[in-house]
Amino acid sequence: MFNHLREDIQSVFDRDPAARTFWEVLTCYPGVHAMLCHRLAHWLWTHRLYWLGRAVSHLGRFFTGIEIHPGAVVGRRFFIDHGMGVVIGETAVIGDDVTLYHGVTLGGTSWHKGRRHPTLENGVVVGAGAKVLGPITVGAAAKVGSNAVVIKDVPAGATAVGNPARIIDSAQAKRREEMAGQLGFSAYALAGDQDDPLAKAIHGLLDHAVEADRRFERLLGKLVEVGVDIQGDVLGGDQFDPEYLSKIVD
Repeated sequence: MFNHLREDIQSVFDRDPAARTFWEVLTCYPGVHAMLCHRLAHWLWTHRLYWLGRAVSHLGRFFTGIEIHPGAVVGRRFFIDHGMGVVIGETAVIGDDVTLYHGVTLGGTSWHKGRRHPTLENGVVVGAGAKVLGPITVGAAAKVGSNAVVIKDVPAGATAVGNPARIIDSAQAKRREEMAGQLGFSAYALAGDQDDPLAKAIHGLLDHAVEADRRFERLLGKLVEVGVDIQGDVLGGDQFDPEYLSKIVD
């Protein structure tokens, strides 16, 4: 247990720049206290002392604001930053070097017994307020954005954001930005590194629509120059307002 405690404290120094001294981490970090309680509660649970395991878990929840079911399997160097409001269900499995922030829920979506909580593989990071629900797997070194709601598997190394969570394809997003640049349009004052992939896709379509509209107007101008009559419905219709649409999907 002392080896695990030493690793837990070192993981705080590795992942929290606010940590100053060994004594401060040992006495003032609820994530460390929650893991101390959980290791005892889990040992009791695996030795069929179910009530006592739940009692220790409940005591840890009372003092730390972190609820870890004694049946949950937690790996080494598990770091819970701030911690308040974290809930980890009975059949959850957490690998090594995983990081959770406050308000994270590893919850179930079924009342049936058996595996009903997520598996987080090694090196996963879950942002504040995120909900990872059901018997799904978040692959090694994957990231879950703050306030995301994850209900499907996340591949290793991927990033999931949004509600419901969607996987960000970094290569595709880069190609879309390059194409928008070639067309001579920006994403209408929106950040190029915006996390929501659905909004980025819509903004890419808007860029394309604006470019098509610009080319169409140039074509009409050339027709007018050569004396072609384009009066009537061709010049009518509603005007396309990309900035308004961008605000809607932002």
